[in-house]
Amino acid sequence: MDQRRLPHDHHQTLEHIPETIPETGDFQTVADIFKQLGDGSRIRIFWLLCHCEECVINISSLVEMSSPAVSHHLRQLKTAGLIVSRREGKEVYYKAAETEQAQLLHQVIEQMIQIACPSKEAEKSARPGMSRQEELIRAIHSQLTDHLERRYTIEELSRQYLINSCSLKKIFKEVYGMPIAAYMKEYRVRRAMELLSGTDESISAIAAKVGYETQGKFTNAFKDCTQMTPSSYRKQRRK
Repeated sequence: MDQRRLPHDHHQTLEHIPETIPETGDFQTVADIFKQLGDGSRIRIFWLLCHCEECVINISSLVEMSSPAVSHHLRQLKTAGLIVSRREGKEVYYKAAETEQAQLLHQVIEQMIQIACPSKEAEKSARPGMSRQEELIRAIHSQLTDHLERRYTIEELSRQYLINSCSLKKIFKEVYGMPIAAYMKEYRVRRAMELLSGTDESISAIAAKVGYETQGKFTNAFKDCTQMTPSSYRKQRRK
């Protein structure tokens, strides 16, 4: 039998009450984090940085605020441990911290106002039972493979699809089994193999079509994947 007693006995069971209740100080971290929710602009900046890494000037442009105002909010968010920064030369870049607290707050914000990270391409690629992040990754995959002639950077894709660059790389590998760079290298070579065996296009034209600036770079990548040169592969296939 539970020996705990409350000042007023209302004949209620105490099974639902924890054995020990943490001290107020134990909840202070939570209180400090949720103080950041008191300003809509700050929440907006935090939400943006959950999906991309940017400098103050670019953040100011995206949220249409002055740089001093953005800097103020960034200081508050960094003090709360919700964002981190890194310096590259004279530029400082900010992004959401990869902590459980930051991720939970991101989820709370999206669920409270029912934000769906925007991407029309993701909607087109959506499948039943697929997570929102997986939808984004499949949309990114479609964009990359449909436009092999263009080289997209991780930063470009992060900004376009509003997904953190680390999450993009991690989830892409989970979905497709390989890091994005290695996957695209193999994909480009496979497409080149089809063109070499099925068309009379020059090797330099095929190189450009699958995203290589020079025939030399294309040949090196092709040899890495197939152990032969593009010209040798074409001759072999035509025999």
